[in-house]
Amino acid sequence: MFEQLSERLSASFERLRGRARVTEGDLDEALRDVRVALLEADVNFKVVRQLVATVRERALGEKVLETVTGAQQVVKIVHDALVDMLGGAASPLARAEKPPTVILLAGLQGSGKTTTAGKLANLLRKQGRRPLLVAADVHRPAAIDQLEALGKQLAIPVKRTALATLGRDVRDAVASAAAEGKDLVIVDTAGRLHIDEEMMAEVERVVGAAQPHETLLVVDSMAGQDAVDAAATFGARLPLTGLVLTKLDGDARGGAALSIRAVTGVPVKLMGTSEKLDGIELFHPDRLAQRILGMGDILTLVERAQENVDQKEAEAAAKKMLDATFTLEDFHKQLQQIKKMGPLGEIIKMIPGMGQLAKQLPTGDEADRQMKRVEAIISSMTRAEREDPALLNGSRRKRIAGGSGRTVSEVNQLLKQFEEMKGLMKQMGRMAKSGRMPAMPGAPAQGAQRRRR
Repeated sequence: MFEQLSERLSASFERLRGRARVTEGDLDEALRDVRVALLEADVNFKVVRQLVATVRERALGEKVLETVTGAQQVVKIVHDALVDMLGGAASPLARAEKPPTVILLAGLQGSGKTTTAGKLANLLRKQGRRPLLVAADVHRPAAIDQLEALGKQLAIPVKRTALATLGRDVRDAVASAAAEGKDLVIVDTAGRLHIDEEMMAEVERVVGAAQPHETLLVVDSMAGQDAVDAAATFGARLPLTGLVLTKLDGDARGGAALSIRAVTGVPVKLMGTSEKLDGIELFHPDRLAQRILGMGDILTLVERAQENVDQKEAEAAAKKMLDATFTLEDFHKQLQQIKKMGPLGEIIKMIPGMGQLAKQLPTGDEADRQMKRVEAIISSMTRAEREDPALLNGSRRKRIAGGSGRTVSEVNQLLKQFEEMKGLMKQMGRMAKSGRMPAMPGAPAQGAQRRRR
């Protein structure tokens, strides 16, 4: 997500941090880098000009050039300016006082409306909501079938509509939702490859029938400035309450998505982070700014962990790691939980200061393949072998290689890496107990251990 932009900005700020004191010339040089990086990322030029002017004015006004921490303060000012550009505070989704809450999705064909409908239903269901999907895209071939397939996969009901009775069908679906025990209705509407009067008139009719509490425009972040123009046009015809940015994982530039809030005045409420059905997040401007500046995103990481990781198992695993009693069985369980949180490279980027490590890791399909290889090898071991790798003699390793479809060399490499990791964890555990470093999250403090005794 915004990899090139993040790399450019990080490199510029790293040079700034290397200066004993930041001069006005240093500041202007850094801001030139910021300007070029944002423009190359396709951020709207008026928004870039305003952001750079704001940063310069604040930096000079707060006299950061006179301090020994000038570089850090400049980064903080850039961060705050980015947050302002992205909309300031997060804008939560509306919730009706009397259910059901109706959310309508609009947008051009190919922006990802139908998939977003399924993702959003899945996200809100995890929060205790009871969603109903309404397939109101009656023009695109197989659009209704696609939404029904998503509904079946998620075990969420879908209401069909027909062109001749579109308005009535949408109205009836909303009216019947409460009686069917649903407190949330998500309406997927039709789009076109280009904006035209017929499409806009139809979406307006559907909005009138659905009476939505949220009218969200789904925007393809890969569309560049065309996405900003489309948002402005939709906003002139529809009562837009928010934007959904899709495909943020698919384009290294995507800067138009950064400036769309500043240009349209419509808040971004959600962003799509992957093609998977859990690849959608509430939009937090401060967190995205931190990711762009390479600061990580620890709050999102914690939220994902709370949602996907069993707390008791995590605490037990952390303690075993520090005590050097962590086994391949434990490692296998942790892999299963980490997979639920998202791609490994993405997770590591959320940890402050770990962005460089993430660059060294495989990404995308290759990362998934490597994870599957490791899982296949461990799964081919017996429970006893996973608990005690010392049992793995030559013949056992050959059997495991054959059972997992890997080579003996790959099995040996995995076992070597595991032993090295155990050694490192043992060393960290000793340091934690001696007070030279804090214990890992989830591991009881040494003082607490003594008190329990």
